[in-house]
Amino acid sequence: MFDALTDKLQIAFKKLRGHAVISENNMADAMNDIRIALLEADVNYQVAKEFVESVKAACLGQAVLKSITPGQQVIKIVNDKLTELMGKSESSFDLSSTPSVIMLVGLHGSGKTTTAAKLAAYLKKNRKRVLLVAGDIYRPAAIDQLEILGKETGIEVYSDRVQPRVEVLANAAKAKAKQEGLDVVIIDTAGRFQIDEEMIQELIGISHNVLPKETILVADAALGQAAVAVSAAFHKALGLTGIILTKLDGDARGGAALSIRKVTGCPIKMVGIGEKIEDFEVFYPDRIASRILGMGDIVSLVEKAADEIDAAEAEKLQKRLKSNEFDLTDFLGQLRQMKKLGGLEKIFGMLPGSKALANANIDTKKFTFLEAIICSMTQKERMSPEKIDFSRKKRISKGSGTSIEQVNELINQFLMMKKVMRNPGIMGHATSGMAGMPSMPIGSGFGFQRGPNRMKKKEKRRKKR
Repeated sequence: MFDALTDKLQIAFKKLRGHAVISENNMADAMNDIRIALLEADVNYQVAKEFVESVKAACLGQAVLKSITPGQQVIKIVNDKLTELMGKSESSFDLSSTPSVIMLVGLHGSGKTTTAAKLAAYLKKNRKRVLLVAGDIYRPAAIDQLEILGKETGIEVYSDRVQPRVEVLANAAKAKAKQEGLDVVIIDTAGRFQIDEEMIQELIGISHNVLPKETILVADAALGQAAVAVSAAFHKALGLTGIILTKLDGDARGGAALSIRKVTGCPIKMVGIGEKIEDFEVFYPDRIASRILGMGDIVSLVEKAADEIDAAEAEKLQKRLKSNEFDLTDFLGQLRQMKKLGGLEKIFGMLPGSKALANANIDTKKFTFLEAIICSMTQKERMSPEKIDFSRKKRISKGSGTSIEQVNELINQFLMMKKVMRNPGIMGHATSGMAGMPSMPIGSGFGFQRGPNRMKKKEKRRKKR
C-alpha cells in the first residue's frame, strides 16, 4: 500500500546524501519532495504541511552526529515524526465490563461484517468469549454472511430476522451475553452509502441502549482523505473511541492511515490486510513508519512466525536438519509454513530492503508447482529423491501437471541444498532462525525464474546437441 510513498521518500533522502551538514539550503528540496510525496499519497493537506514543518524544525535544531550522515539523521527524524503522527504506540480495546460491548459503525461497503468476524476471532484467540450480533437488520445477506463467518470461526451469532428495532435486538443480545458470562459483544450495525440523519439517529439509539465500551469506525483505507472526513462526521455524532482501517493490502495510497489520527484524535486500533479471517493486525505506528521508510518490520514477522508456526514441529525440523535427515516431506512442510505467514510477498514486505527483494524476479507461482510435484511422490521417493528414475519422474510429472524438466530441477536443487547444508557453518545459521521460521535458503534457486543469460546459454547447448 505504501510503495509509492516509500519510493518518493527515498528520492528525497538521496538529495541529502553527501552533505557534511544539514542546512536550510540543502534541506529545502528534500522537504519539498517529502511534502509532495505525502500529498500524492492522499494525506490531508494541513497534516502534510504541519508534518513537513515539524520535520524541518527538528532537523535544523539538531547537530549532526559524527557517527551518522545527515541523510541518516533525517530518516531517523522522519521515522520519529511519522510514528508520532500515527499515534506513538498501539491502542488496546477497553474490555473492563462484563460483557464489554463493541459497536462497529461505518459506511456501506467498508467491510464491517467481515471486520466484526475478524475482530471476534482475534479476541477469541486472546481467550475472550465473544458473541457476534447481526445488527444490520435491513440486509438479510449481511445476517447470512455473519452467520457463515460465525460457523467458520466457531463463534456464536445472535440474530433476529423478525425484530424491526435494532436497539431492542442489541439489548437482548447484551442480556444473553451477561446471562451466559461472555466477555465481549460485537455489534455489526447497518451502513449507508453516505452519512444521513436516519442512520446517525439509529446508531445513537443503539449506543444509548447498550452503552458500548468501544464505538469503532470501520473505514476503507482506499477512501484516502474522504475517510478522514467520514471519521470526523461519525466522531462528532457518536464520540468514536477508535478506528479500524480495512483493505490496507490494496492499492490505496496510505493517506487515511497517516491523516486520520491527527484530524480526529481517534487511534487506529486494528487494520485489515487481506480477505481471510486471520488477515487482521494490531496497528503499531512505529512498525508502520518503519515499513513506509523501507526499513521492514522484523518484529511483526517474528511475532507472526511465533503465532503461526508450531514450536514442536520447528524443533523436530531443526534436529532433522542437524542430522542431515531433511527430506522432501520436510521441505513440503516448510512451503506450507510460508503460506501460513502469508507467502513470500508478505514475508519480503516485512524485511529491510524489501524494495530490492521485490526486484529479484521471484516466481511465486513456482511454489505451487513445487508443492504439486512433492505431493505426487510416494513417501519413499520423498525420502530418497536421488533414487527416482525416469519412469517415476514421468509418473510424477503427469500427476502434478508439470514437465519432467521441472521435476528434475526440483530434485537436483534439493540435493544441492542438502549438500550445502552439510557445512556446519551453514547449519548453524539455518537452525538459528526466528521462532521456527522457515529456513529454506532463498538463494537455492527454488521459486526463482532463470535469468535471461542462463536461458540463452541453455538454448545454445541444445542446438549444439
